[in-house]
Amino acid sequence: MKKTPQTTLSYKQAGVDIDAGDQMVDQIRHLCSRTYGPRVLGKYGAFAGLFRLDFNEKLFARNYREPVLIACTDGVGSKVKIAVQMKKYDTVGIDLVAMSVNDLVVQGGEPLFFLDYLALHKLDPAITTQMVKGISDGCLEAKAALLGGETAEMPAVYAPGEFDMAGFAVGVVERKKVLEGQNVEIGDSVIGLASNGLHSNGYALVRRICFEKAGLAADTFIPELSCPLGEELLRPTRIYVKPILALLAKYQVKKIVKAMSHITGGGLPGNLPRTLPEGMDIRLKRQAWPIPPIYQFLQKTGPVDEDEMFNVFNMGIGYCLIVRPNFTRPIMQHLKNLGEQPYFLGKVKRGKGEPKVAWN
Repeated sequence: MKKTPQTTLSYKQAGVDIDAGDQMVDQIRHLCSRTYGPRVLGKYGAFAGLFRLDFNEKLFARNYREPVLIACTDGVGSKVKIAVQMKKYDTVGIDLVAMSVNDLVVQGGEPLFFLDYLALHKLDPAITTQMVKGISDGCLEAKAALLGGETAEMPAVYAPGEFDMAGFAVGVVERKKVLEGQNVEIGDSVIGLASNGLHSNGYALVRRICFEKAGLAADTFIPELSCPLGEELLRPTRIYVKPILALLAKYQVKKIVKAMSHITGGGLPGNLPRTLPEGMDIRLKRQAWPIPPIYQFLQKTGPVDEDEMFNVFNMGIGYCLIVRPNFTRPIMQHLKNLGEQPYFLGKVKRGKGEPKVAWN
């Protein structure tokens, strides 16, 4: 009896294209290698990345007496949906790096290296290269090596066009220089650094307001913003690594920076208290800095209660420092010299129980 030949199945027919993955790896090779310094060892494309913490060559001497490793992980959240709508995939890569390295530097750490994880419906080498280009740009800004990453093609999990991304940063700090707010005192000053807009927080509410309730499109020009809505919403998170590390290096002996905070989900009320010992509060002035137009637009279009706005968004302040009061002016001037826009926000006050933010 003659047998009917069976049709064989391939991985590509199941939705995963190995050839496209190999093509993408070749295209992003230079995006990784341009972030490498003398401490990166091994070859590109290995199973794991190698990074030398200490080395003795005088030209590159950067040894630590008592090194403590710091690690952070984060994602971009539903901001990736705006990237899909705009068909612009590089800026969310910058966001991905920023969300981890900004957390890492809060405790005085120097970013060392970064790894990414991209998950998507279908691997398009051109689009994936855009994503990695943004991650590479962010790593250059943060002075971190893009040591490796992973791309997962999962058509059964993600709908056509959809993707998600996560990032992992590792840094180092001398143990005696770790900042955890242990030396914060009553009367210390709070300085805020301007954000670059929404950064990567609150996008579930943003999308609900703009696309579901108001029925706007990503390419709708918004006069109050002087640009299309999607352009404003894709503005990448600011990376504060360079100015913060430069400031800490300037005041190594005096240790005038007591604590720092990256203002992400939860806004100022949710993040600043994490830097305080019990029995202390922070009193801020709401008029201490200008609220950028995007927040006014969202609050009006919602409408959204003002307290809710401050509890969800950074409202124009992306990073905060708690410093010795008699150094407030010099620090603000130094930050200006580094290209930052600092604002004096308020003071540390005596409180009761768990720390909180109060408003003047």
